[in-house]
Amino acid sequence: MKTKITIIALLVIATTGCKKFLDVPPETALSSATFFTKEADFQQAVNGAYAPLRTIFNDRSWVLGEMHSDNTYYPRNILFGAVDATENVADFALPMSNGVTTNGHVLNQYRQDYQIIARTNQILATIDDIEFDATSKNNLKGQALFLRAFAYFELVRYFGKAPLHLTPVTNRQEAALPLATADELYAQVESDAKEAAQLLPPKSVQEPGRVTSGTAKTLLADLYLWQKRWSDAETVARDVVTSAEYSLITSGYEDVFSTSTGNKNNKESVFEIQFMEGSAGYNGSFIYNFLPRPMTSTELAPITGTSNPQSLSGEGNNIPTPDIIAAYEPGDERKDASIAYVTLSQSLRTNKVYPYIKKFAKPHALHGNTGTNWPVYRYAEVLLFLAEALNEQNKPLDAAPYLNEVRDRAGLGSTTATSQTDMRDAIYQERRVELAFENKRWFDLVRTDRIQSVIVPYGNRVKANPLDYYYPDGAVPPNNAFTILDPYYGLPADESALTPNF
Repeated sequence: MKTKITIIALLVIATTGCKKFLDVPPETALSSATFFTKEADFQQAVNGAYAPLRTIFNDRSWVLGEMHSDNTYYPRNILFGAVDATENVADFALPMSNGVTTNGHVLNQYRQDYQIIARTNQILATIDDIEFDATSKNNLKGQALFLRAFAYFELVRYFGKAPLHLTPVTNRQEAALPLATADELYAQVESDAKEAAQLLPPKSVQEPGRVTSGTAKTLLADLYLWQKRWSDAETVARDVVTSAEYSLITSGYEDVFSTSTGNKNNKESVFEIQFMEGSAGYNGSFIYNFLPRPMTSTELAPITGTSNPQSLSGEGNNIPTPDIIAAYEPGDERKDASIAYVTLSQSLRTNKVYPYIKKFAKPHALHGNTGTNWPVYRYAEVLLFLAEALNEQNKPLDAAPYLNEVRDRAGLGSTTATSQTDMRDAIYQERRVELAFENKRWFDLVRTDRIQSVIVPYGNRVKANPLDYYYPDGAVPPNNAFTILDPYYGLPADESALTPNF
């Protein structure tokens, strides 16, 4: 597949010959045989395995996981024209034929996950053959196992099926594996995450920014909730809660999230994607993707605080819907910390006021260059995992304290839910507002089987009241909007051309 299951961007696999002297890798070539000889090589390779996460979370997780829900939408800028790859996802109108789609976001998500898989497979295939410090080896191996587990967890949640590669791919024929089922992929995620949890150190001794034993257990809790293995989810989530490695930031919800240069990997962070402001190539820019358009430099300056603000044209994306704004209870401090408003003087709407995602709009030095980290797992979510796992075992009163910890930090009173049904609704509601704009909403709707009950009425509201959903005066949603409500995305068409198994 065109990732070739990325016959590693980092490494080039050496070809072999039929005679012994041809089996000796060229000393001038960078290959798996010549590269992996010492601890520093594995450290470099593991760093390379993290790298695709920056592209995934900066460029498309918010499209596939948040705009593909009732939490965010796009404000159409008809002066610019359509950006079909993004709008089709937001409109639930993704073109699909025979189980595949040409959508570019889907293609790139697939390829980036397999890039992680290719890089970690190469590490895991060779690390046990090289002698170096056992503690360091366990740490590096654990990181590789977690990253492979995370990539497969993404693939199974997005697609429901995918090729299962556990060894390096050395030629195109090996890349074209049959599609593994969801259960087979779940089993591999569990196996890798379990081993990672045993090998990885706790957060208190791990290098900041790298995954930990708590990260692996949080992934397991997430996996078990998808599988409705409530007791198993309770066990691993409780391990994280009782580890004393994490706690909620109580100074205010706005203090939970990284700034462009600080507050990174704080005590509430279980796993976050590392970005660094500057010219080294590690910067992000996702907040710019989230802003409505057209926006003048004067309108942008108070949001970004840069010394060189520049006007924004094109499409604005990932804009909070009226639905998520209405979901916050009165007095919920997370609302003002998460959402703010801007007036766009050049908007074609009579109402020129638009909401935007404030929680990631942190001041930075230069236009389009931010160092704000992206939160993948936070301790607040672990508490909600534990509450849900307990409630689904019909222990709503046991679940309440963990739910209330999250509510208390938001300035809200304790939940009034006492029955299992009411507690379930309360937990779903709390997940929505606590984790708003963190790419959780679509996955939550899928795993709790609420696509029809949530997205159908949401789509009807958009079509009936386009002005409320930021359409310019007189504009309406496309005819095919909200017609494709499948729980999984189609597999990428470009990859289907390279395999007979799609």
